[in-house]
Amino acid sequence: MLSVRGLTQRYGALVALDGLNLDIAAGSFTALLGPNGAGKSTLFQVLSGLYAADEGEVTVAGCSLARQPCAALARLGVVFQQPSLDLDLTVRRNLRFHARLQGLCAAEAEHRIEALAERFRFTVLLDAAARTLSGGQRRKVELARALLHGPALLLMDEATVGLDPRSRQELLADLHAGVREQGLTVLWATHLVDEAVQADRVLVLHHGHLLADGPPEAVTQRLGGQTLEAAFLRATQH
Repeated sequence: MLSVRGLTQRYGALVALDGLNLDIAAGSFTALLGPNGAGKSTLFQVLSGLYAADEGEVTVAGCSLARQPCAALARLGVVFQQPSLDLDLTVRRNLRFHARLQGLCAAEAEHRIEALAERFRFTVLLDAAARTLSGGQRRKVELARALLHGPALLLMDEATVGLDPRSRQELLADLHAGVREQGLTVLWATHLVDEAVQADRVLVLHHGHLLADGPPEAVTQRLGGQTLEAAFLRATQH
């Protein structure tokens, strides 16, 4: 579903991503685990087309991001770390606006909005102003917005920052259910090890390099620790 080859991104003398290679299989939940400054957000900004990589190739569902950007980006849904709802609009109008950007007709947009609101349990909030929602409720709306056009690959960048434990748990449960039941592919960037433990696969990113790649247990052994947390802290202490 996602292929990255030789991806390099620099900010002056700082190399944020250094010849990165990775593949993400369809229908999987992959955690991109790394400390702050590891290059996670830079990777997501390149994958979502906000930055043009200095070097390398990105392919989404067989479409080159460089040569077929519209086709590649149409297969992506993104939830960034920073909240991005228009707080002066209602939830429904936020979702309608995104649907129009994606070229959905009004009738189809309304059908999908209602279905996603029911799926993520915010139907009663559809006509409430976005600014009245809690942090967890806003994240659910952002997740629904990212899924509105039916993407094949969902990018989640530190999506639980600022959420209470229950909201974090619910968000993760909803995404794992999407992987199991709808065949969704999720790339979840986080610095929280307890979120990565639940993933099918863990990629450990540090200073723009992949240190380990595999199921949580295999990554733990590869990095040399009794637990994934201990192994992660040991591998990224410098």
